[in-house]
Amino acid sequence: MKSRLSLNNEMLESAAKLFGISSSQASYIGGSQNIVYEYTKDGNAFILRLTPSENRPECLVQSELDWIRFLVSKGISVSKPILSRNGQLTEQIQFPDGYYTCVSFEKARGRRSEYPECLQDHTLYEQLGRLNGKLHHLSKMYQPQDHIVRRHEWSENWFLRNIDLLPKSQVCIRNSYFKLLKTISELPKDNSSYGLIHGDINVGNFRVDEQGEITLFDFDDAQYSWFVEDIAIQLYYLVYVFGGDDGKELRVEQAHRFMNHFMKGYILEHSLDEYWIKQIPLFLRLRELIVYIGSFRNWDGDESFSSSDNQWFKDWIAESKQRIENVIPIVNIWG
Repeated sequence: MKSRLSLNNEMLESAAKLFGISSSQASYIGGSQNIVYEYTKDGNAFILRLTPSENRPECLVQSELDWIRFLVSKGISVSKPILSRNGQLTEQIQFPDGYYTCVSFEKARGRRSEYPECLQDHTLYEQLGRLNGKLHHLSKMYQPQDHIVRRHEWSENWFLRNIDLLPKSQVCIRNSYFKLLKTISELPKDNSSYGLIHGDINVGNFRVDEQGEITLFDFDDAQYSWFVEDIAIQLYYLVYVFGGDDGKELRVEQAHRFMNHFMKGYILEHSLDEYWIKQIPLFLRLRELIVYIGSFRNWDGDESFSSSDNQWFKDWIAESKQRIENVIPIVNIWG
């Protein structure tokens, strides 16, 4: 199974016109489950995002935008969606096998927090903690508008639903997948621990301005889950860069560093029982599984990815496979 994320010139022109620009003004900047462009209009920078219906139906994109607009109304700094020339938040362009949902956002101001600087940024961790605390506090109040479809549950994550991206030979990974999902599904749910989360906070999905304010974006993976999953996701992306035998100790150091500063900010806005903090290793395993499955999205048949010239990735995929098969979280400082 391979991802089909492409637009011909005519389709891009149609999408661009919906937001008052020409295709020549739109610069492709990437995308995994979406096709993402950047453009400038009236001196301001914007993002144009197109989502294939095979990945997300329009109703789910609309529910994402409803959640974002609620957060905006409560003063959270997020990348705000803008209306099309037709006064709509979402527009469709058709193609033979389905459609793309087109949306546009104000581009987040500021700079990206890059590796390796983000691995030592205590102030950033504390600010992320406070932002997440606010987000989770507001999640407990959020109710979708009557015409809005509810966002999906955690188990409906796109990659979890597409476990068949993995080669059939990876039986141990599949067995681990089913056991992990069963374990997590049996966790208790209540309003203080479970609600709508961002679902993919990492250094690529926020910007930091000169005053240190964080603007969060890319809510495409917003889902109902335990709040602690949002925390585990951020921790995962700050420790998975450390590989090999030396990496184990570095991961432990990084986990302590992140959690100590992150929770200082988080508890100012939201209370999370210690029980849930101790579940972080479960959700680290879940994130590793999701990232591992995603690695096979454009798989060419070589399970070791030996043709890749990215040695870090090849080392990571080998270590990740071993951890998943042996039910070991990437880091565990909770004993």
